[in-house]
Amino acid sequence: MSDSDKPGKIIIEGITQKGKTFRPSDWAERMSGNFSTFRGRRIQYSPFLKPAVKNGIKCMVVDNSLKEKDPEQYRQIMEFARTNDLRLCDEIPGDEEPQIIPEAKK
Repeated sequence: MSDSDKPGKIIIEGITQKGKTFRPSDWAERMSGNFSTFRGRRIQYSPFLKPAVKNGIKCMVVDNSLKEKDPEQYRQIMEFARTNDLRLCDEIPGDEEPQIIPEAKK
């Protein structure tokens, strides 16, 4: 089953397949920030791409519906994860729910 065929969301973990922490530590906020907008002096993350923390590890939650809405953006994000050998996982019921990092004030 390919990433885009999976329902719901994919979590890109900030840890490599070999178990090393991905750097820089704010990678998820930076990447999510590239696709965010400003409203009322606040950064508003895309509903399809949000930085989060899961089991103490920085990660990014990618909504699979992004593939239909913006295929090129989805491709870039998945290519980033593959190029950097980051772990990908589905949102699994019963597993610790990722805690979304709050949107920042500027």
